[in-house]
Amino acid sequence: MQRSEAEHVLRAAAAIAQEQSFVVIGSQALLFLLEDAPPSLLVSRELDLYPALHPEKSDLIDGAIGALSSFDNTFGYHADGVGPETAVMPGDWMQRASLHYLGDLTVVCPDLHDLALSKCVAAREKDADFVRELLRLDLVNTAVLHERAALLDGAKYPVAQIDDWIGRRSIEAGKSS
Repeated sequence: MQRSEAEHVLRAAAAIAQEQSFVVIGSQALLFLLEDAPPSLLVSRELDLYPALHPEKSDLIDGAIGALSSFDNTFGYHADGVGPETAVMPGDWMQRASLHYLGDLTVVCPDLHDLALSKCVAAREKDADFVRELLRLDLVNTAVLHERAALLDGAKYPVAQIDDWIGRRSIEAGKSS
């Protein structure tokens, strides 16, 4: 996905949901976080988002411009209407989030380490590829990922396993864990 495509999805989502503020949480938040995001990190064709003030409207977005929609078939990319619970990040992630403006739209993005941590928690193969590449390119730091993992609720999430997962990705990326 390219930045112009992400902006197209956001404008369409705004029209559908009648909202002006969105949280973007998936890997393609990089399009807003980095001036020149490396192509190796831009392989996803979906933009994970939800309306900041009314996350329940995500279903409207998903139904209209989600995967397999006519929007997706026409343009080759789509929205994935998600919710605040989709990406697991430290409770204080909003304090580090950044705001990006597209005309009258506001886009809220987690900081890169919080975004990467959400991928560490999900721990899918595509997440491993993404985190490994972030580490390899020195866009995130292993020590900071461990610090952020320690901020998670240990009663809800297996923090020790997440730390191990981070360590393995760091070694695979040629970094020390």
